Amino acid sequence: MSKKYDLLTLGELLLRLSPQANERMSRTKIFEQNIGGAEFNVAAGAAQLGLKTGLVGKIPAHAIGQLARNEVHFQNVSDEYLSHDNSADARLGVYYYETGAAPRKPGIVYDRKHSSMTSLSIDDFPEEMYSSTRCFHTCGITLALNEQVRKAAIEMMKRFKKAGALISFDVNFRGNLWSGAKAKACIEEILPIVDIFFCSDSTARLTFLKEGTPEEVMKSFADEYPISVVAATQRIVHSPKRHSFGSVIYDAKKQTFVKEEMYKDIEVVDRIGSGDAYISGALYGLLTSENDTRKALQYGNAVSALKNTVPGDLPSMTLCEVEEMIKTHQEGDNGLEMKR
Repeated sequence: MSKKYDLLTLGELLLRLSPQANERMSRTKIFEQNIGGAEFNVAAGAAQLGLKTGLVGKIPAHAIGQLARNEVHFQNVSDEYLSHDNSADARLGVYYYETGAAPRKPGIVYDRKHSSMTSLSIDDFPEEMYSSTRCFHTCGITLALNEQVRKAAIEMMKRFKKAGALISFDVNFRGNLWSGAKAKACIEEILPIVDIFFCSDSTARLTFLKEGTPEEVMKSFADEYPISVVAATQRIVHSPKRHSFGSVIYDAKKQTFVKEEMYKDIEVVDRIGSGDAYISGALYGLLTSENDTRKALQYGNAVSALKNTVPGDLPSMTLCEVEEMIKTHQEGDNGLEMKR
C-alpha cells in the first residue's frame, strides 16, 4: 500500500548565525543566517534526491518561526506536521558557528534552551500521522532536549512502528546536552524497535562501551537487537578544510559488510550537516531499492562528500549530480574538470 510520505523526521529547527568567511564570533559585526537542524537536514537531503518527505516538530508562531517554515517550504519538505507555539515565550533555538583554519579549530555556541521544540507534546499531532509514512527518523539530539520531548519521541517511534513504518535512528551524541551514561540507558530502551541504526565507531565505544574491531562492534548491535541495518561513518580530519570520508554498512539479514574507497581530500567549505547528508543518501538508497545496502553506502558517501563543499547546514544537489559523482568515484576519476 502506498504512503503519503517516504520519510518523516522528528527534530528541532534551529537558526544558525555565522561570521563571514573566517572571521571570529568574538569580533564580527555581521552574522550570516541559515536554517538547519539534524533531522530537517536529513529530510531536505532526501527531498532533493526525490523522496516525499516531511518534518515533525514545533516552531514559534511569529516572524522568526515563519522564516524557518519558509526554508522548509523552499526545500520541498512538507510542514503538515510542524505545529505552532503561540505562547508569549515562543522562541526558535539558535546556535553560532565559526569555521576553523589550521591550527584553529571550528567553534560553536548554543542558545537553544527553552525553545518552542522543548514544549512538544504527543497531543500536538493527529493519529493519522502514524500511518502516513514508509519510514520515520529521529536522533539522539531530539531525545536529549528534555524529558517531555524524550517521552513524546519514544511514543511516536512506537506508534510509527506499530503502523508499519521502518524506524531509523541516529545516535548523534552531543555531550553538551546529556551524559554518555544517560544516552546509553535511553537509547538501549528504543533499540528493540529500531530497524536502521546510525552510530560511528567512536560513539559506540565511548557511549555504549563497545570493544573489538569496528566490524565486531557494528555486528554486536544487530546481535543484541532486531536491527536490520547498522551504518558507521568514518572521517579523517587532515585539517579543518581537508577531510576524507567513507562508511561501512552491516546487513544483518545477509550478515555481510559493505564498504568502498573513501572520498579523499575533500575540500571542506562547511562540515556542519555532512553526517545528516550521509543519512539522507543512505535512506534514499534503502527506500528506493529492496534495502540494498550497497546502494545506501554509495549514495550516503557521495551526498556527504558533496555537502562538505557547500556552506550552510543543508546539502545542495540533484540526483543526477550525485549519480555522476558515484560513477566518477567508482572509476577512480576525480571528475574535477568542468564538462562543456
